[in-house]
Amino acid sequence: MKYLIVGLGNIGPEYELTRHNVGFLTADRLADQQNVQWKSDRLAFTTHFKYKSRQIHLIKPTTYMNLSGKSVNYWMKELNIPKENVLVIVDDVALPFGKLRMRSKGSAAGHNGLKNIEDLTGGQDYPRLRFGIGDDFPKGRQVEYVLGRWSQKEIDELPIFMDKAIDMILSFCTVGINMTMTQFND
Repeated sequence: MKYLIVGLGNIGPEYELTRHNVGFLTADRLADQQNVQWKSDRLAFTTHFKYKSRQIHLIKPTTYMNLSGKSVNYWMKELNIPKENVLVIVDDVALPFGKLRMRSKGSAAGHNGLKNIEDLTGGQDYPRLRFGIGDDFPKGRQVEYVLGRWSQKEIDELPIFMDKAIDMILSFCTVGINMTMTQFND
């Protein structure tokens, strides 16, 4: 069985430690734990590893967040991975910081990266792991907040939540989305 795990984010040092890049950060942590190295490939940084006889492909799109669908669509086809075996890790301002929620489908909820994936892969029916970044921003300041850097308190707690996200990712690849949602979603 093959799986495609997509960490969403923006490339470049100015975005590296921003809330919007939590997908990249989680994918990086998973790659580190699996002791695999990223390589620059077509439309993404890519790596892969085996886990419990599953072939897991990780990508970090290099198309910038708003064009993530271009990379996801390309790698789904290139690796011949069905949409139900794709999991997108995405930041979500509608969830409190550190809250993790897996869904088998859903709306883009105003997230341009998800909207582009939806547009280019043919619908909303793809699994996603929503990573809560909170909504502690004044009205009209969402962009600055999302593209802003983590607070020190958030940085201190982030590894705990990323490790839970990784547990959810590996569970998704081994026992499937329904059992993973039952076990991890609250």
